[in-house]
Amino acid sequence: MKRSDKVIISCAITGSIHTPSMSPYLPVTPQQIAESAIGAAEAGAAILHLHARDPETGRPTQSPEVFKQFLPAIKDGSNAIVNITTGGGLGMSLDERLAAAKWAQPEIASMNMGSFNFNISGAGGRIASFKNDWEKPYLDMTKDFILSNTFAQIERGMTELGALGTRFEFECYDVGHLYNLAHFAERGLVKPPFFVQAIFGILGGIGPEPENLMHMKATADRLFGNDYYLSILAAGRHQLPYVTMGAILGGHVRVGLEDNLYLGKGELAPSNADQVRKIRRILEELSLTIATPDDARSMLQTKGRQNTAF
Repeated sequence: MKRSDKVIISCAITGSIHTPSMSPYLPVTPQQIAESAIGAAEAGAAILHLHARDPETGRPTQSPEVFKQFLPAIKDGSNAIVNITTGGGLGMSLDERLAAAKWAQPEIASMNMGSFNFNISGAGGRIASFKNDWEKPYLDMTKDFILSNTFAQIERGMTELGALGTRFEFECYDVGHLYNLAHFAERGLVKPPFFVQAIFGILGGIGPEPENLMHMKATADRLFGNDYYLSILAAGRHQLPYVTMGAILGGHVRVGLEDNLYLGKGELAPSNADQVRKIRRILEELSLTIATPDDARSMLQTKGRQNTAF
């Protein structure tokens, strides 16, 4: 793993897992997403990981038309690196998933590194009644759902977005996904330094035990040596303790309402910025320095904000 004296904070602003009924603070409209993203950047996030929502219903959408309503505002209002999802919303086709990133040509796009069972059906267990009729069926269908990221799909995403100069956040939900990345690296489809986002706590992926983080890091060290940066995210209540452990090991961190709706036990996070401020406080108390967006650009060797299409 590449060692850095600065920690990159990524913030995942809205995602496609949580639904509007779960928190009144989940950004849904383009204005809410832009304001929340800019606030997270002001709080210390160097990278903003972005999904879009239908402004009326809050349902995940990958329509470039919706992204066009908030990406320019985020670029005008912050210096942060924009990282656009290619995971999209559950059940979307690959064409849909790639559409926003192909239009925007961002500095970074996410790239899921393998297919797996992705079960979020329990996420709405405490909701007595949902605001929108799509929410409960969307969650329930994941009991019988495979998040498809075949080798052909991954290769297409890497090839089409790589040709635009976009680099990747490689989302690895299990140990095998690291080996999948090594396969593409050996073929030369992607070049180091690799930004590996190790994801813990999704039902169907690797669980949030400390030993699993050590195993993922040790495996990535064997496969990539000094050619990668490790970033950590964990779902729900595991978020802050787990990413703190990752930072202590020399890695980088991701927070945000995509991954966790809470700021503390039983306390909904009022904003993405609140989560960023909290992890920043923790890291600085550990005498760790927070990376600026330009620090992150230098580390990850992105093409620069001036070379995006928005």
